[in-house]
Amino acid sequence: MDIKQKLRDRYRSERSLKDHVESWIHILNSTEFISAKTIATYHSYNEEPQTQDLNAQLIARGFSVALPRVLKDHDLEWVLWDGSKESLRKSGKIMEPIGVAISPSELDIVIVPSLHVNQDGYRLGQGGGSYDRALKGLNAWTIGLIYAGELTPEPMPVEPHDVKLSAVATPDLIIRFPKAN
Repeated sequence: MDIKQKLRDRYRSERSLKDHVESWIHILNSTEFISAKTIATYHSYNEEPQTQDLNAQLIARGFSVALPRVLKDHDLEWVLWDGSKESLRKSGKIMEPIGVAISPSELDIVIVPSLHVNQDGYRLGQGGGSYDRALKGLNAWTIGLIYAGELTPEPMPVEPHDVKLSAVATPDLIIRFPKAN
């Protein structure tokens, strides 16, 4: 078992012990949202930081909201979502939007599921690499959602394909990372 998988197993176990009744709505007050029009988010499941209230607020505030849809090669595409349950379908563990994909260049902000993030802004995800591939080359501000205590000072393996986030948010704060060179 590789180091990243051992960390994922440990972090999932730790996360399963957390209280999951927290909110990340405060990120909507960050300056990056002022001029944004299209926000990519995700529909959380299990122990992920819950996004239902955040997604509802994005739609209520008039943002165009896109959710990811996983392709057969495990890449992601983004589909505009109106907030209704009827426009979602279950695909494995996740709920995916129904509709036509938009160009990734339309995304101003991408809210990224993250299991842990290191102090340099690199995230450990679920292990499929879908988000790293989808984020590579995007000109969008990226913010990972984590619980308090999941911004880790411990070393975490970073591979050449890993993409650095612009910021990370806990239920209480936002930490911005310097841009990658």
